[in-house]
Amino acid sequence: MRHEVIIRWAGGDETILHTADPLPLEAARAWLDQEFVRLECTPARLTGKVLFADKLLAVAQAAAAQGFADPAWAGQYARAAAGALGRPLIRVDVDAASVGY
Repeated sequence: MRHEVIIRWAGGDETILHTADPLPLEAARAWLDQEFVRLECTPARLTGKVLFADKLLAVAQAAAAQGFADPAWAGQYARAAAGALGRPLIRVDVDAASVGY
C-alpha cells in the first residue's frame, strides 16, 4: 500500500512524501526516538510522555524545510511516520502544531 505524508509549513507551503515501504513499528519508534534526541526536541507534555504524533511534529519542526531537502532523510521520515501510525495519509501541520490522519 502506498502511504503519503504531507508536511505543511507556515505560509501554506507543503512537502509531500510518498512511501510504499513503511518501517516496522519498532524500527519506526527507534528512528523517531533517535531523531527526537539528535535534533534536541523537547516533550510537549509536562508529564514527559511523548506520543508518536508528538514526535512526528517535533522532529518536523526541528528539521524544518531544510532537513526535508535531503531526500534520504525525508524518505526515512515518511517510512517512520507510516510505520508508527499505520495510516495511508498523514498530515503534519507544523504551523498549527497538529497531526492528522
